[in-house]
Amino acid sequence: MKPLRILITNTRLAKRTGTEMYVYELALELLERGHRPVVYSPAIGLLAERLRSLTVPVVQHLDQVGFEPDIIHGHHGHPTLCACLRFPRTPAVYVCHAWESWQDAPPRLPRVRRYLAVDIACRDRLVCESGIPEQRVRVLPNFVNLRRFQPRGPLPSQPQRALLFTNRAGGGFVRVLRRACGDRGIELDLLGSIAGGTCEKPEDKLGAYDIVFARGKAALEALAVGAAVILCDRKGLGPLVTLERLSWLRRRNFGRRTLTRPVTYENVSVELARYSAENASQVCARIRETSPLTLAVDQLLATYRAVIRQHADRPTDPSDDLQATSRHLEDLRGVLESGRSRERILAQITALRRRAWDRVSQVCWPFRRAG
Repeated sequence: MKPLRILITNTRLAKRTGTEMYVYELALELLERGHRPVVYSPAIGLLAERLRSLTVPVVQHLDQVGFEPDIIHGHHGHPTLCACLRFPRTPAVYVCHAWESWQDAPPRLPRVRRYLAVDIACRDRLVCESGIPEQRVRVLPNFVNLRRFQPRGPLPSQPQRALLFTNRAGGGFVRVLRRACGDRGIELDLLGSIAGGTCEKPEDKLGAYDIVFARGKAALEALAVGAAVILCDRKGLGPLVTLERLSWLRRRNFGRRTLTRPVTYENVSVELARYSAENASQVCARIRETSPLTLAVDQLLATYRAVIRQHADRPTDPSDDLQATSRHLEDLRGVLESGRSRERILAQITALRRRAWDRVSQVCWPFRRAG
């Protein structure tokens, strides 16, 4: 089939955090399959440099893109809006990764033909809080790069080493985990921002641990390696991931809706006591069968092509997109709650409004003259 020109947006491409690694791995897989991915991110760093070294174009300004993309794959409302305004004839797909982050507030443009959510909480944010029609929303769970995260050897019958793997630093829950693990003779280490910085190659570390405390994509990666995973971060504690509950937990992305209990010594001890080397091995096999990067990209490519066909058959009116952009920017002002973020967000809103009205004369004027 015809290779696609795919513009991927993200607020930042600097560190090895959730959406940044999603973009990194997606872009490389698309390139390997013969497509032309380009990543747009206003804030770039080492991860962008690494992606460019692997010949994936990364731009900070959309005017650097010299062709019209076939599809926009949007993450985060602000850069997705910028991309849609810059390329007014290109349809878009938007992926929501977070329940709370203001940056994940979806752009409600007619040209965004499909909204994808990494779990059912994000689906509910799109449908129940943002007014996206349910028929335009799909759940596409996170993926794991099986080439990076190779399975470890068999787990011991009794765990000896545990790891807290998270980029959500802060809180006193670490002391609780240390005490609960220590009382069972288990040594606890830290990895990620909780340990003072993101880890460049977690795939080289995870195989050394029998139990991993994590959530979200970090939990998925630990499961793919073969560790027994207890869902946990500063927000709360979830269960030990077992084969019996795997499907339920996966639909929730091992995330916020699974962290239903406080991180107390008693609760952590209960989950540690449920450790089973055999069950963890079965979970690992199932994850590696159902959650690979390659399968997720197959589904994304099918979505891209369906959206491109739909847009070709029923193109949107550019003026409708501009009106929707104005409404989105008005809604965005509601997030101005903290003094630290106020000036930064106001500057982004002002820049978007200016870009939107610049597009009015370019996009809408020919329609008005024809009328």
